[in-house]
Order: sequence, then C-alpha cells, then structure tokens
Amino acid sequence: MPQLDTSTWFTTIMTTLPTLYLIMQLKLLNMNHYQPPLAKNSNLQPRNTHWQPKWTKTCLPLSQPQQS
Repeated sequence: MPQLDTSTWFTTIMTTLPTLYLIMQLKLLNMNHYQPPLAKNSNLQPRNTHWQPKWTKTCLPLSQPQQS
C-alpha cells in the first residue's frame, strides 16, 4: 500500500492561515457597522406646530348618553 506524502502539509497550512486572516480583515473592513444614536440636546427650542400640544377627547356616537 502506498504511503501518504505529508511533507508539504506544514507549508500549505502555514501559508493558508495568514491568507484567510487577510481575507477576513478585508471583508470586515468593508462592512457597515452599527453606529450608536447621537445624544439629544435638551437645550433645543420647542417647535411651533399648527395644533395644540394637548390631548383632546374623542367622542364616538355610541359613547353618548342614551336618551329615551
């Protein structure tokens, strides 16, 4: 039975590892990473809107008192 020649395995493995490392670094470099949201500035002036900044009561027809 023929013997398996393993003399080049060490060289192959030792050149493959840095190559894989460089490929992964290049892929990670091109990825879009999560950016944390910016802190809100509490000194901002309130916006002027065309509606009142309060809650209004909405009355549905069925919520009206029934008159008999």
